[in-house]
Order: sequence, then C-alpha cells, then structure tokens
Amino acid sequence: MTKESGTGEGTPWGATETVGTRESDELALPTRTPDAVAARLEHLILDGVFRPGQLLPSERRLCERLGVSRSSLREGLRALRSKGIIVTRQGRGSVVADLVPGRDDSPLMHLLRDHPRTLYDLLEVRSLLEGESAKLAAERATPSDRVLIQRRYEAMVDYVKECPKIEVKELAHLDHAFHLAICQASHNPVLVHTLQTLTDLLLSSVFASVKNLYHREAPREMINRQHARLYRAIIEGKPQAARRAALDHLAGIGEQLREIEAEDQRLERSAMRLKEWQ
Repeated sequence: MTKESGTGEGTPWGATETVGTRESDELALPTRTPDAVAARLEHLILDGVFRPGQLLPSERRLCERLGVSRSSLREGLRALRSKGIIVTRQGRGSVVADLVPGRDDSPLMHLLRDHPRTLYDLLEVRSLLEGESAKLAAERATPSDRVLIQRRYEAMVDYVKECPKIEVKELAHLDHAFHLAICQASHNPVLVHTLQTLTDLLLSSVFASVKNLYHREAPREMINRQHARLYRAIIEGKPQAARRAALDHLAGIGEQLREIEAEDQRLERSAMRLKEWQ
C-alpha cells in the first residue's frame, strides 16, 4: 500500500495523534488476530467511517491506530479482498468496494428515474426513511456528527445567500448532502446503506423539488424554514421534533408540487377551451 490515505471528514482517522494517545488506545483491538482485524475494518465500513470508493489509510497508519502488526493487518486485508469488500490497486492502495454494484443501472432504476409520476412515491419512501433517521440522529449524534451536519447545513445556506444565480444541480447536491449527513448520524448502518443505494433516485427527487419550487418565493421560504427547523431539532437533541420536522418538510414539498401540477393542468384546460372558439 502507498502512504496516501483517504480520510472521512469528522472521523478519528484524519487526526494526527501519535501511538499511545487515549484515542489510539480506544481503537486498539482486544485481540490482534487477522480475523479480529478484518472484523474491525468491516465495522468501520458498515459505520460509514470508510465509504465506498474511499482509499483506506496506509498500512503504517492502520497498524498504529488498530495496534496490530503489519502481518496481521495484511492477512486481515486479504480476507476483505476475498469477500469483495475492498479492492487493491497497484500503486494506489486499497479502496472500499462499491457495496451494491450496479445499483443504479437496472431496468427498474431507469423506469423509476424516467417517469415523473414516481416522484411522489420517492417522497413517500423518503418520509419513511428520513423521518426515522432524523429521530435517531437527534438521539445518537456524536459531537463529530453535529459538526458535520452543521457544516453541510451552513454550506447549503451560504450558497443560497451568496450565489447571485442559483444553479439547480449544485443546490440539489448541497441539499442532499445535508440530509445524508443526518442519516449517517443515525448510526444505523442498514439505514445509511439503504439510502446510499438509492442515491441517484433520491437526488432526482431533490433536483425536482429545487427546480420546480425554489424560484417561487413562498415555497422557497417554506423549504428554508423547514431545513432550519430540522437542523435545530437535531443539534438540540430533540428526537420527536426532528422526526416531525423531517416529515413536515417532505409533506410540504409534496403538497407544493401537487399544487403546481394542478395549476398546470388548469392552464392547459383553459387553453384548450380557448382554442375551441378561435
């Protein structure tokens, strides 16, 4: 492996403590067998510390933080490679594999993306998943989680305040990153990976919301207020308020989109009636 390392924001792997610090001792394994090393790395991947596509830290760094020998580490990494959990690239090191390969390339995914009527189905799914993830985030978020949520929220707010012309795609990515940071703070690996599996579909729903609503003053103010309410509830550790804020946010978007759709249909009917008299 190379000395290059891919570290996640807000994770202990980005720190620079030397071996023997309290944090390093906490990360050290009680048993140092290759199986224990592999199991520990699997937990870190499940917990989102190391994400799909991310370069693992160098062997030296991993040995220091886990408190294991290089031979045990290499055997542990070999076990992960055999399971397809990591991929080692010559001269680059080991990278976390795409845990759900081809997730966005199936015929079903194409059908769901290409038909606008599925947008409301996506909003329902987001309500089921994000309402609970907001509640869990308010209950379980660590100080590091709150820092990351704050950064994602402020990046989104600052972009809206400072950018003279809003780019829909950019704002959609910032919006999605905020919601994903909340989900990661739930510390439920199944929930996190479920949402990551649906990334493209979820992004499409966020994109539709921004594109159709954000240029209208009333919906824009509603979305901004709801994001602020959700953010405060999680930072202040209020689980039920966070869940309610997430559900109200998605319900409000659905109602606004349906109203726009109904308005377009009314305009279309009016235009058709007018043509009959020409």
